[in-house]
Amino acid sequence: MGGILRLVVAWATVGAFTVYGKDWLGGLADPMWASLLFAWLLGVILWAAFGVVHEAEELAHMLGEPLGTLILTLAIVIIEVVLVSAVMLSAKDAPTLGRDTMFAVLMIVLNGVVGLGLLIGGLRHHQQSYNLQGASAFLSVIIPLTVIALVLPNFTTSTQGGTFTTLQAIAFSAFTVALYGVFLLIQTGRHRDFFMDAGEKARAVEAAAAAEGGKPPVPKAAILRHTVLLVANILPIVLLSKSLATILDHGIAALKAPTALGGVVIAMIVFTPEAISSLKAVARNELQRAINLCLGAATSTVGLTVPAVLAVGLLTGQTVVLGLAPTEMALLVMTLILSTLTFSGLRTTVLEGAVHLILFFVYLVLIFSP
Repeated sequence: MGGILRLVVAWATVGAFTVYGKDWLGGLADPMWASLLFAWLLGVILWAAFGVVHEAEELAHMLGEPLGTLILTLAIVIIEVVLVSAVMLSAKDAPTLGRDTMFAVLMIVLNGVVGLGLLIGGLRHHQQSYNLQGASAFLSVIIPLTVIALVLPNFTTSTQGGTFTTLQAIAFSAFTVALYGVFLLIQTGRHRDFFMDAGEKARAVEAAAAAEGGKPPVPKAAILRHTVLLVANILPIVLLSKSLATILDHGIAALKAPTALGGVVIAMIVFTPEAISSLKAVARNELQRAINLCLGAATSTVGLTVPAVLAVGLLTGQTVVLGLAPTEMALLVMTLILSTLTFSGLRTTVLEGAVHLILFFVYLVLIFSP
C-alpha cells in the first residue's frame, strides 16, 4: 500500500509541475514560495529514492550478487547522465557541469559514503571482511578512468583550459566505453565470484545445485514486476530533478553561495538510494554489497558520464571542461591512494572510515573556501 501511495504522490507531482511548473518557477523571487517548492520537490524525490532502494533490493535478493547491486548502480548513474545531458542541451552554458558532477559523486561516494559506512561497520562489528579481488578490480578501472578524464586534460598541449581536442574526445570516449564494457563482462560473467563474499558464493553454489535438482527458479513475472516498479520510481526523480536544480540555482545566486554547491546537493540527492542501500548493507555486516555499490557507482559514473558529456559537447559545439583545478586534483589523488590502501587488506576497521570522512569534510570546506 505504501509503495502505491508513493508512486501516486510522485507522479501527481510530476503532472503538477508539467502543467504549472513554468508559472510556479517564475515566482521564485518570493523566498517563502521558493522554500515551499524546494521542500516539496526534495521530499517527493527522497521518498521516490526509498522506492528505488526497495525495488533494487528485491531484485538483488532474486538475482543474487553482483547483478543486484549492478542494477541499482546503473539505474542511479543513468539518472545522473540524463540530468547532466539535459542541462547541457538547454540554453544554460555549463562547460564545467560534467566535471563538477563527476568530482562531486567521487568525493561523496568514495569518501562520504565509504567513510561513514566503514565507521558504522567498525563500531558495530569491529572488523569486516570482503573479497579483495573484487575491490582490486574496481580500483584498477577507477584509477585510469578518473585520471584520464579529470587530470590528463590539464597536461595535454593541443588545447588549453582542461579541454580535449575532437580527436582526443572521440578516442578517449571510445577507450572509456571499451574499458567499462570489459569490466561489466568480468563482473557479470567470467569472474562474477570476485564480487561475492564467502557466504554469497556458498548460496550461489546451493542455488545452482537446487536448479539442477529441479527446484523452480525465481518466477520471471516477479522479476519483471519489480523491474517495472524500479523504473516507475526512478522516472519521477529524473523528471523533477531539473525543477529542483532551477530552484537551487536561484537560491545559490540569491545567497551568493559557491556555484559548486548546487552540483553537490543534486549529486547527494541522486545518490541517496545508493547511500541508503550501502549503509544498510554495512549495518547487516554485508560489506561486500556496500563495496559493490560504492566502488561500482564511482566506476559507472566516470565510465558513462565522460562519453555522454563529450558526445553532447561535440554534437552541440559546446566547450566541455574536464580538467580539475590543482586543489581538486590533489584531493582526487589523495582519495585514490587512500582507497587503494583501504581495500588492500582483508578486513576494514573504524580507522579507515574516519580517514575517508576527514577527506570528505576537507572537500566540503574547499567548496566554500577554495
